[in-house]
Amino acid sequence: MKIEIKKNISILLLILGFSCVGHAQQEIQFTQYMFNRLAVNPGYAGSSGSMCGSLMYRGQWLGLRLDAPTPGAEAGSLPTNYLFSFDSPVKILHGGLGLTLFADKIGYNSTVSGSVDYAFRIYWGPGNLSAGIEGNFYSISRAGGLLGPDDLPGDPTQIPGSSTDPSINNEEKSDFLIDASLGVYYQVPGSYYLGIALKNFLGAHSDELNFSTSRILNLLGGYEFVIPSNPSFRLKPSMLIRTADFSIFQIDASCLLEYQNLFWGGVSYRFQDAVSLLAGLNYNKMKIGIAYDLTTSKLGVFKSGFSFGSLEAYLRYCFRIVIPPKLPSSYQNTRYLL
Repeated sequence: MKIEIKKNISILLLILGFSCVGHAQQEIQFTQYMFNRLAVNPGYAGSSGSMCGSLMYRGQWLGLRLDAPTPGAEAGSLPTNYLFSFDSPVKILHGGLGLTLFADKIGYNSTVSGSVDYAFRIYWGPGNLSAGIEGNFYSISRAGGLLGPDDLPGDPTQIPGSSTDPSINNEEKSDFLIDASLGVYYQVPGSYYLGIALKNFLGAHSDELNFSTSRILNLLGGYEFVIPSNPSFRLKPSMLIRTADFSIFQIDASCLLEYQNLFWGGVSYRFQDAVSLLAGLNYNKMKIGIAYDLTTSKLGVFKSGFSFGSLEAYLRYCFRIVIPPKLPSSYQNTRYLL
């Protein structure tokens, strides 16, 4: 019975791996989305007013045991994500620039993607409004050679490991795709922010991998509320709603409590997926955060071989380069003439 359960889990992750690369949401899923809004909306680039670099790591479904489906084959990989982003205001461009690099490994599939952003910003009302455009680049590979013969649909009388399915076979394949995204972002610093973005609106397609990027709509919002009885504390609720091709929906709702801009803690809920605990601190120009997801789906059953949660770590460093005004080298006042 246990062997059958483990085999089913392996098959499930295999399906998830191909579905994520085949036709589903390929965008980044992080619990601490409120700290790296550039990955959600290109209109955010340069909004902080500082040069900021961020690193994020996510290990999903920790403890979930994967057995090799057949002797000699590898069991694949649990979802593991790495992200680096950098953005900065650029006064001469009336906005900001941004860069995001993302690496993802799930099952037998690996993706390395990059995004380059430009946001044009104007002051509007009490805050500022920006419109951003983003170029997206995807390098996708599938390690089909790791699959065992029992994983591949086909005629059992054929050579082991071969398949008649044109989209799944035992050959390693890769491809490179280019797409684009748009976003609008509005913020009142220290009060609230709102944003809407359409990711991968070109819908790039790969015949080699039988793969298409999904058009993803992101709705992002957050608010800061100072507790009147104790101004040292701030409540920071936020929400991220996203849909892939209007067929797959995901909702993240979070609330953080921050003390004197030094420490914070809070909870988050991802609909039908996980309840998360978040904590972090600000140290000089650095922000450090951690999140732990308690899986609420069937993958999170507290039994041997099942997931005991997901772990996420976050590091951000912001700085400014101040160029002092140049002092005049000569004076036109006659008092200095000899």
